[in-house]
Amino acid sequence: MIFLFVAALQLSAIWFAWRAISGARTSEGALGWVIFLLAVPWLAVPMFLFFGHHRFRHYVKARQDSEEVMTGVRDYGARHAPTTPPAFPIRAFEAISDMPVVGGNDMVLLVDGPATFDAIFAAVDAAQDYVLLQFYIVRDDPTGRALLDRLVAAARRGVTVRFVCDPMGSVKLSTQYLDDLRAAGVQVIDPSEMRGPKTRFQLNFRNHRKTVIVDGVVGFTGGLNVGEEYMGRDPAFGHWRDTHVRLQGPIVSQLQPIFAEDWHWATEKALNGELNWDSGRTEADMPALIVATGPGDSMETGALFFFSAIANATKRIWIASPYFVPDRDVLTALKHAALEGLDVRILLPEVADHRVPWLAAFAFFDEIREAGVQVWRYNDGFMHQKAIVVDDAFAAVGTTNLDNRSFRLNFEAMAAFFDPRAASAVEQMLAADFTRAYQLE
Repeated sequence: MIFLFVAALQLSAIWFAWRAISGARTSEGALGWVIFLLAVPWLAVPMFLFFGHHRFRHYVKARQDSEEVMTGVRDYGARHAPTTPPAFPIRAFEAISDMPVVGGNDMVLLVDGPATFDAIFAAVDAAQDYVLLQFYIVRDDPTGRALLDRLVAAARRGVTVRFVCDPMGSVKLSTQYLDDLRAAGVQVIDPSEMRGPKTRFQLNFRNHRKTVIVDGVVGFTGGLNVGEEYMGRDPAFGHWRDTHVRLQGPIVSQLQPIFAEDWHWATEKALNGELNWDSGRTEADMPALIVATGPGDSMETGALFFFSAIANATKRIWIASPYFVPDRDVLTALKHAALEGLDVRILLPEVADHRVPWLAAFAFFDEIREAGVQVWRYNDGFMHQKAIVVDDAFAAVGTTNLDNRSFRLNFEAMAAFFDPRAASAVEQMLAADFTRAYQLE
């Protein structure tokens, strides 16, 4: 009996090793899994079931099914080309996102929970046609209930409301919360009804996006989920420093198909004809682009987003992220920029919410500081924002952390602006954050 078990374990290890070779997103990752599986199969086989999946082929197929939407958005973008040349190189970003930079946009930074949820609630309260809402984490607490009340009110006055949350991130969300939404007519995706395996071992492929779209004309994305801690009301964390961004203009019509694609994957239902695909232009006329990345992409789009921003810098790179576990390419780009004399700063939290990635960051500190990269530790509560400013011409806010999980295993989105006004706004915001941080010496 023991012999059969050992033989089955060895065969499983060999099979998973082949899966790692054929499916891992990097050669280093494949090699690491092969050695681990063959050397310690009794530990590695169970871990591979949870963490060893790297390419999301099913999502690639679903994306092909919704290509009609993406083609329409690209055509729409071509009709809304920037009226003035973007202030930062755009070609790599357009290739990564498979969409063009568009003009006619405006953005408002929403600093911390109260400003973010006041703006989102106001937009939902003003909705006339539909609300699309997706978060990684939604909690059944006072903040979550405040959102529920507004979604219910919108649905009862005839607004179409669609609600999505990640099954893993929102695993503790009560069934009563979802039942209350359904009872009011909100369209809620039940994780048990999603396409694909009904029970999954893998912890990868989390949908980490936070998206709210109202009537196709106002959009939101950024770092905040829905819960009391994001309002700074959790005594364990105290002040919760985070950033969202309110979007207007054609960039909303780029954010919208990302939601539509996720909805299509989960339900096999297309939203093509049910949404407003003409978000209009604003007087601010900022060139901008939604860069959505994930394991369904053929290239390493998450890492390429940061690499492209860093590689085109000439003066400054400021990045705020709660986690710092970059891949080798991004790490090298940061060091090279610092060695060239650029002002390179990484703003990270002093307080930890997840101990393992927080500790993992320390492995990189000596290496990057030796090259001249400044490491700053935010110590006024917990910092969870994901923001970057490069030179005086490029800025982005969204959901992507500066770590390998966001780069390769999560579905993410960044709102990128190729405009000095957006860069100035993010610069001022981060400059204020540096006053509540200290630099590692």
